[in-house]
Amino acid sequence: MSSSRYRRYAGLLGAIVLVALVVHGVFISPPNPTGIPPGQRLPPFAAPLAQGDVDGEADIATHANDGDAGRVPACAERGAGILNVCELYEHGPVVLALFVDAGSCASVLASMQALSPEFPAVRFAAVAIRGERGQLRALMRRQRLTLPIGLDPEGRLATLYKVLTCPQVSFAYRGGVVQGKALLGNVSPARLRARVRELVAASRARERRATT
Repeated sequence: MSSSRYRRYAGLLGAIVLVALVVHGVFISPPNPTGIPPGQRLPPFAAPLAQGDVDGEADIATHANDGDAGRVPACAERGAGILNVCELYEHGPVVLALFVDAGSCASVLASMQALSPEFPAVRFAAVAIRGERGQLRALMRRQRLTLPIGLDPEGRLATLYKVLTCPQVSFAYRGGVVQGKALLGNVSPARLRARVRELVAASRARERRATT
């Protein structure tokens, strides 16, 4: 992963967004939060896994030597200990949750893990913005989580993914194109299941159209 400190505009803006919206660890929902708009591709990133031993900040580079975003294109950073969103969506539809450290909105992780056996074709993953590995590992032990969880210690994804509430759960087709608006804030298990079903049905219809 990239080892340089992220001090320029994107990192500063991400930090400002987090500080401005967090009150006692809970995000305040803005009037019209959307995350990544439907029809756009999930921005590439590669982040250290909480479960692994890779250190460093999230790589958000779109090409080689992309300044502070990273030296290596994020889609190319793969291997044990790395959560790569490009690798996720290459293999099927993706449900991606972004949450803040190990706070109260991390409860969505248990719901996602409970759904994963029901939807084996879907890739479920999460990233902790400003997350700390020790706290996340403690959370995972308490909730018995095996869901892949990435670390974004510098908060880069807050700006990249337009995170304005916690959690933000995105739904994307194979290939990374966003299927519909993100779920935001208090995500009930029933609502999450319904949206995953919508994603699977829409993915099948999309694939049928592509083969006819």
